[in-house]
Amino acid sequence: MILSRAMRPLAARLLAPLLALALALAAPARAAEFHSAIEDLPLMPGLIEDKALTLSFDTPAGRIVEAGAFGRLERAAVEGFYAETLPGLGWQAAGAGAYRRGGETLRLDFASRAGTLTVRFAIKPE
Repeated sequence: MILSRAMRPLAARLLAPLLALALALAAPARAAEFHSAIEDLPLMPGLIEDKALTLSFDTPAGRIVEAGAFGRLERAAVEGFYAETLPGLGWQAAGAGAYRRGGETLRLDFASRAGTLTVRFAIKPE
């Protein structure tokens, strides 16, 4: 179909938003990042996994995992993120920085140094 010169600006104005929408829908969504030692524990945006803090083994009573991450974040923001996110993954609040799910307890511990917050995650059988 050939458009007349008078119709070309109108067509461009109508097609540009549609093209932008199509490109936005075709772009891959950014997947949530999860800690490599705890496959169903999301990392809050801004936290970086610290593999040096990772310890994991299985016992007859269940798994024991210690893992960590760090970032230039406020503790309250991190606590809020996990308080909002973990229940959607089946974890129920069990006190300050503690959650329970399926016979396991997850604890979050915090340390701050020179503006960097370190979060330690520990999963142990109950």
